[in-house]
Amino acid sequence: MKNCAFVFIKPHANTEAVQALVKSELEKKGLKIMSEGPITSEDIDSKKLIDQHYYAIASKATILKPKDLNIPEEKFQEQFGLSWKEALETKNVWNAMEACANLEITADELDTEWGKAKKAKKLVKFGGGFYCGLIEIEGKQPAYIFNGFFMSMRTKFTAPGLKIHTYVVEWEEKDLAWADFRGVLLGPTDPAEAPKESLRGQILADWEKLGLTEVPNVGDNGVHASASPFEGLAERLNWCEAKLEDDAFGKEMLSAGISAKFINDGCVDPQVTLEDGKKGSLFDALEDLDAAKCLEKLVALSKLE
Repeated sequence: MKNCAFVFIKPHANTEAVQALVKSELEKKGLKIMSEGPITSEDIDSKKLIDQHYYAIASKATILKPKDLNIPEEKFQEQFGLSWKEALETKNVWNAMEACANLEITADELDTEWGKAKKAKKLVKFGGGFYCGLIEIEGKQPAYIFNGFFMSMRTKFTAPGLKIHTYVVEWEEKDLAWADFRGVLLGPTDPAEAPKESLRGQILADWEKLGLTEVPNVGDNGVHASASPFEGLAERLNWCEAKLEDDAFGKEMLSAGISAKFINDGCVDPQVTLEDGKKGSLFDALEDLDAAKCLEKLVALSKLE
């Protein structure tokens, strides 16, 4: 089995010079580029590609309506002093996308208001990537907003005129372990901690020469790459509109007896039963595993569901 990952240059770093650097470094490490090309911000926005990519966060911010969320009602009441039912009856309960429209504010303005709510301790955390904040803007009705921080993140991909540049890459496990593909070739999430020869390290060191307008940071770190073969599959299904039954790793999973439902449900990183009997992130359980080991673990985990 071969390793296959999805890589993209983030909008803030998507220059011709960075594209040339990324392509050169991928090929230098022996990775075969199966396909590459741009995806516009207009497509990212209309098809909600970034929302699916960050589903755990975005589902509460842009995809699902608050009434459809699984709210820990006791936590809500303890934080805000009214029941969840009473809050819904006010009709001022919105996801982040609705908040921008209804309050007539931009993503960055919502992010600012979210920061104020956090400072005033008017936020409650319900779980990983799942927050509600009371946003109070002078002259407007107070509103209960879910994951208000996400819209500013989203705008970095969806503002008019932006693009990402994508690569689907394949390589032999014996030539490069997945952990080294991420840790050595790509580099850590924080580019300041990345090896100088890694992609993120090089982009940080030469950001001006490469045509970037600002110094890279943890969020704007130049390049994204799949954390595991399964995450790579999920990203190809989302960004490349690949078909499960046609994708090489997808075929391997189906042939191993893993149901299409388990695979499709798994693409949004659900909490699953792990081998120790506890619940945990499916993506985290598979991180940095090479294709054969990843498939083996997926088979085991699918039998626990």
